[in-house]
Amino acid sequence: MGRKRFDQMSCSVAQALEVLGDWWTLLIVREAFFGTRRFSDFSRHLGLAKNTLSDRLSHLVENGILERVDSGKTGTRYEYRLTAKGHDLLPVLTALRQWSDEWVYGEGAEPTIVRDRATGRRLPKMVPRDVEGRELSSRDLFAEPGPGADDELRQRFEVAWRRRIERRAQAG
Repeated sequence: MGRKRFDQMSCSVAQALEVLGDWWTLLIVREAFFGTRRFSDFSRHLGLAKNTLSDRLSHLVENGILERVDSGKTGTRYEYRLTAKGHDLLPVLTALRQWSDEWVYGEGAEPTIVRDRATGRRLPKMVPRDVEGRELSSRDLFAEPGPGADDELRQRFEVAWRRRIERRAQAG
């Protein structure tokens, strides 16, 4: 059975998964954040088959996450560097790492510690915050269709909204 495609879904998370959903893809991005630049270094650090690595690197270049840059060495040699779009994945990788540190490894068993260069302190846990900086939980948030929502998504929100109103009326 092949991987499900998300390119037709009207959902920001699904669209992000369409670009980043393969587990090797995020590990390649992680390596780029660690300073890996060359194909041979990605291959050595990840233990990934060369054809798979080549496909994933091409995918990341096509989607503007990495750029392929001539390294200027003798012959034709390229390096892969994060673009601005790639650098914007730092909070995503940080949140995933922090989640895994807490729920997979546990305190005291974290495989990598990331610290602020200026202070040497570990990063605080990433959490959603309001405009005043107050920490928010899922109970503080709600979702609504955005300007890019398709009719199906708008209908799903409308049905959910009606159910919410009915539950409040029954409880009241």
